[in-house]
Amino acid sequence: MAQKNQTDTVVPTPKKKWYETINLRGYMQVRYNRLLETNEDLKCEQCDRSWGKGGGFAIRRGRIILSGDITKNIYFYIQPDFGSSVGSTQNIFQVRDAYLDIGFDKKNEFRLRVGQSKVPYGFENMQSSQNRLPLDRNDGLNSAVSNERDLGAFFYWAPAKVREQYPVFINDNRKGSGDYGVFAFGVYNGQTANRPEQNKKVHVVSRLSYPFKINKQIIEPGIQAYAGEYVLPAEFRTSGVKAANDFAFRDERAAVSLHLYPNPVGILTEYNVGRGPQYNPLTDSIEVKNLKGGYATVYARFQSKKKKEMFFFPYTRVQHYEGGKKHELDARSYNVKEIEMGLEWQVNKNFELTTAYTISSRRFEDSKLRDNFQKGRLLRIQVQLNF
Repeated sequence: MAQKNQTDTVVPTPKKKWYETINLRGYMQVRYNRLLETNEDLKCEQCDRSWGKGGGFAIRRGRIILSGDITKNIYFYIQPDFGSSVGSTQNIFQVRDAYLDIGFDKKNEFRLRVGQSKVPYGFENMQSSQNRLPLDRNDGLNSAVSNERDLGAFFYWAPAKVREQYPVFINDNRKGSGDYGVFAFGVYNGQTANRPEQNKKVHVVSRLSYPFKINKQIIEPGIQAYAGEYVLPAEFRTSGVKAANDFAFRDERAAVSLHLYPNPVGILTEYNVGRGPQYNPLTDSIEVKNLKGGYATVYARFQSKKKKEMFFFPYTRVQHYEGGKKHELDARSYNVKEIEMGLEWQVNKNFELTTAYTISSRRFEDSKLRDNFQKGRLLRIQVQLNF
């Protein structure tokens, strides 16, 4: 607003510089996974490396997010993580997101995202771990893109009215996925975040997802697919393991998603099929093989009548996956059947407590670990601080 000085002359208020409007927020998750554990050899490397033998209290995520509008049509987002692991060393600083959104119209309905960001494939993959109910993402779709991110350029389109709904789904505790457009199309390296490109061939991805209302219920269906060539890096290969085409593999998938937003009961389910690199223990080689898998999460949203900031989210997720995980040693072969039953208690906007009981059956094999079938149960606890 303009101000008046002592002589009643109107003095315009100085316009804020872009760096004076930067938003700063973040969250931290601390876990313990070994209560009521029945099998210390039951692990999930892509899920949480503090599972099983050698695990204990661990910082699963420690993130600080910087974001803001440089101009009306240029937005930036930077998110480092202090909870990453490299080998046996924990709490490594690592960049998760670093990108620019460039808008092409006054309402930013058409925009281009350039940098390292989430690959638009799957609803739960897009959903922030700050908002997701299960402690880890499902094996079926998350095995497509480790850490959900890669370097590339992604075009997003969504009408302004729809874009206005995305933050409401999150701020109103409806477990939304965030603003990744109604339509997305992009190209990216295909080797996943913080890893160098291994060939000159890009991956191509596209996604279509639209939220609509039926009476008082909001439903968001979606479809997505990607294709490319993935090169298994030397550090992910056991000496002597075999593969054709110099460890370059066809990597392609398609998936369907459906989210019934909670009112008070919600359902989130996804399923994908495709082909990708997978270890074959019969031939001690890595081959392109078919894969399939998905999950269904049923949950409820209850708000305290006395304390409006307090919410309870009981949930159950059932998942199954058969295929390889290209980001692990020898594109490790998996057969997963798992059920997780949990409760997220949001005491207020800043503090959450989640308990989850997991019953898991996992066969995971590579050249070093043959005929490896593990099953067991465990109680997991997570404390989350939002700031």
